[in-house]
Amino acid sequence: MNTPTLDIRRDGAVARVYLNRPELRNAFNDAVIAELTQAFRTLGADASLRAIVLGGHGKAFCAGADLNWMRAIGHYSWAQNKADAEGLAEMLWTVYSCPLPVVGRIQGDCYAGGLGLAAACDVLVAAEGVHFCLSEARLGLLPATIGPYVVRALGEQASRRYFVTAERFSAAEAHRLGFVHERVAAEALDAKVDEIAATLVANGPAAVKACKQLVHDVAGQPIMAALREDTARRIADIRASDEGRAGVQAFLHKRNPPWQTS
Repeated sequence: MNTPTLDIRRDGAVARVYLNRPELRNAFNDAVIAELTQAFRTLGADASLRAIVLGGHGKAFCAGADLNWMRAIGHYSWAQNKADAEGLAEMLWTVYSCPLPVVGRIQGDCYAGGLGLAAACDVLVAAEGVHFCLSEARLGLLPATIGPYVVRALGEQASRRYFVTAERFSAAEAHRLGFVHERVAAEALDAKVDEIAATLVANGPAAVKACKQLVHDVAGQPIMAALREDTARRIADIRASDEGRAGVQAFLHKRNPPWQTS
């Protein structure tokens, strides 16, 4: 499934998708965006997979837009710019809404659209020394397409600062703000990512997908009667499912559930 710009590998029930343009700091162009979109659609529909690790080869995770692509965009009409931005929006949505949990492995600097891609992941692990930057305002632009994902992941107050200042901030600051879940030494990055992936694989496959969807659906919602009824229905559905029944019985009888023994 490898493409010139992506390195896609399978490790048991975990797929590993790596941006593979290290000489260009894994910057986006329209081909990278299209290939990422297709890769996540395909992997997300694979019933044998339980998680996806998203990373990058080389010194940077993703530096944002490819310079040659930016030169071409400079000559686009408004309609062409909108169509181009819609491609990026679709890619981010495909990653964000992927039914499988996505673990972001941030081994190097993460700028502009790359920060948006990281924000679309469910769990972020970053190496010490990594820097993040929403650099669009410095170029007279704005982080519009990535904005919904960044504001959700970084938080409104921090976004108010970093959108308008275009300052770099460290992995330590990203961790303090809650954007990054785990901050580790570079040599410990893969071990921590693998630990999280193993934790995901040990959980009920349908339950993990349902948990991810639950967060998407209830975040920011008022706790009204309709939401209370909806969440009661969800727990009833999964309790009555084959996976839910098997998991509870395995717990009560102190044995491994079937998804850990198959």
